[in-house]
Amino acid sequence: MSYLSHRPLLAGLLAASVTVGLASAASAQAKKPATEKCFGVAKAGKNDCAAGPGTSCAGTSTKDYQANAWKLVKAGTCLSIKTPKGNGSLKSKA
Repeated sequence: MSYLSHRPLLAGLLAASVTVGLASAASAQAKKPATEKCFGVAKAGKNDCAAGPGTSCAGTSTKDYQANAWKLVKAGTCLSIKTPKGNGSLKSKA
């Protein structure tokens, strides 16, 4: 058989492969739990981002439970997280 006679088969396999890949990516995204930014709950250096002046991003908070540093937590749990400085907040405390 020549290469030309295999083209439709190859095109079909490629299309099927792309479809399966897209479905797998969508499935992985659907399994990922919803999260929210929770301020004031991260230990020093364990924040996910936005640690305020003097810091750049993830892992740059300088104090435990820094009010303007956030950590991603499961959606709906932030306000119930207790720390020595109070509960988590959905908004920066600083």
